[in-house]
Amino acid sequence: MKTIKHKISFKLNGERIEQEVPSSLLLIDLIRGTLKLKGTKPGCLEGECGACTVLIDGVGINSCLYLALNVDGKSVTTVEGLASNEKPLSDVQNSLVQHGAVQCGFCTSGMVMNIHSFKDKCDDDNMTPDREEIKKSLEGNICRCTGYVKIIDAVESLF
Repeated sequence: MKTIKHKISFKLNGERIEQEVPSSLLLIDLIRGTLKLKGTKPGCLEGECGACTVLIDGVGINSCLYLALNVDGKSVTTVEGLASNEKPLSDVQNSLVQHGAVQCGFCTSGMVMNIHSFKDKCDDDNMTPDREEIKKSLEGNICRCTGYVKIIDAVESLF
């Protein structure tokens, strides 16, 4: 059986990408396998842990459940896209480091992307979330090391 491929064009971390992808290719496999960006982590591969979170048009999604062909015409940001020569860590990343909220690091890239999406939404809505709202925003990300208190403190300090 012949694999059907689709030509897609999208922005990845600000750079235009054109790629032919099979219909069944998951976004995480395109990012990690084809494009060789290893910051996005495959965790559960069932959309439960959040380690694979990336931003699509600014919204956090689980790349392990998202077909690569669906990014056609969209903007994708991975954790690698947050860094620049002028600013190697984003405000979210700096806050997590300053609050000791990073331990083994496996969940960190997905957590960072989810927090960026949440912070941007709060900024757009001119909202300052309380701790309960912050906890709720982290529900899609599992961390086995930290117990979340320091992560919540780090997010709270961003507002």
